[in-house]
This record gives sequence, C-alpha cells and structure tokens, in this order.
Amino acid sequence: MTAEPRTWTGPSAPERLNILRRTGSIAIVGASDKPSRASYFVATYLQSSSPYQVYFVNPVVDEILGQPVYRSLADLPETPDLVDVFRKHDDLPGVAREAVEAGARTLWLQLGSWHEEAAAIAEDAGLDVVMDRCVKIEHARFHGGLHLAGFNTGVISAKRQVLA
Repeated sequence: MTAEPRTWTGPSAPERLNILRRTGSIAIVGASDKPSRASYFVATYLQSSSPYQVYFVNPVVDEILGQPVYRSLADLPETPDLVDVFRKHDDLPGVAREAVEAGARTLWLQLGSWHEEAAAIAEDAGLDVVMDRCVKIEHARFHGGLHLAGFNTGVISAKRQVLA
C-alpha cells in the first residue's frame, strides 16, 4: 500500500493550543478497555491530568475506567467539542461524517492517522481538523506535563519498540 500523499496543512501550534483551550469535552472514538492500547493510555491521562469531560465510544465495550461506553457519538449525553479518533484508516471518513452529524467542533486523528478525505469532510462542515498528533502529548506539551505518565524518555513515538 502506497502512503497517501500529504497535501493538507494542519493548524499551527498556537492554533492547536487554542483548540484545546476552547474544548470542554472529548469523545474518544475507538476507546479500548485494554491498558496496552494507546487510547487507554490517553484516556487515563485525560481523566487525571486535564479539565475535559471525557466520553468513550466503542460499540463492543460496556465500561472503561469506571465510566459507561457509548455505542456511537449520537448516543452521548452531550455534543462533544472534540472527537479524538483511534480507528483504522478506512473507517476515518465515516467517523468524520459521524463527528459532523454529532455537531462536534474538532476532528482529531491520532498519531499515525492521516486521511485527507476525512479532513475534507470535517473542514467542509466547519470543523477544525488535527491529524497525526496525540491529544495527550499536545495537552502535556502546552501545559508542562510531558514528564507525566511515562514521557520522560526524551523520545515521543507511536511506534512499538522492537526487542531483539
């Protein structure tokens, strides 16, 4: 599979900071109840070290970190400001449409996720879009917390470590 060409330009660091400052609620789509998954790690950080109301969306999980899990964005008790997506590449346009329908203000695709069609769907509907960045890392970076939850290694990567 050939990598998708990157023609889209995302928001600058000050613009990402403004997105996070105006966010009150985050829905994590593709949230996992498995502690080894990136979405779980991000969820624990957001619950413990951020001011956001965090919701979890996954149609096959009932509870994560003591909170209910919703089957879709439409099932949330409020409109999420930011939709943080942990889904496979081919699912991203559908999640973008769901974020638009839910009334979200921002579509945020996690590290390693880049889908220009999904970005266009969201931007055409007036949403801000961030791709290939981690909400946890960005929040921690802007708020002096990169030392929290294991980020004192000096290396920030979404790639799994390969052991010999």
